Amino acid sequence: MIKLTQRALGTKLKIGDAASAVPIGFLTSISSPSMSQETIDVTTLDSDGEYREFIGGFKDGGEVSASGFFNPDDPGQAAVYDALENSTTEDFTIEFPAEMGAKWIFKGVVTAYQTSAELEDAISFEITIKVSGKPVLEITPTP
Repeated sequence: MIKLTQRALGTKLKIGDAASAVPIGFLTSISSPSMSQETIDVTTLDSDGEYREFIGGFKDGGEVSASGFFNPDDPGQAAVYDALENSTTEDFTIEFPAEMGAKWIFKGVVTAYQTSAELEDAISFEITIKVSGKPVLEITPTP
């Protein structure tokens, strides 16, 4: 039976290769890669009906953003901060709840890390990851 909806509870963003991936803790929001494709104008003087014509160009993996509650003791938050400081390209995985059988796998560069303290809120943090190369949506059949 196909489940049409699924709660986000249990979704994780991890940093590091499969053998040593560390979950980034205390998250409340994770976006997926925001992929896009450029177009190349191939309009000619013979184009039908005076309409422009296009073909696909380079694709861009876009960005992934995540936010949550700041915890300086969390190993995942520390790893993301270190990746920003060291300007390294890292492996990332967004794992949806197991019953969905889906996850995003991609390489990325951390381009932003921000904390925020508001009067009547918990201290929060936000990160932005620029996807490097092709993100892969891996789907595993579920029983």
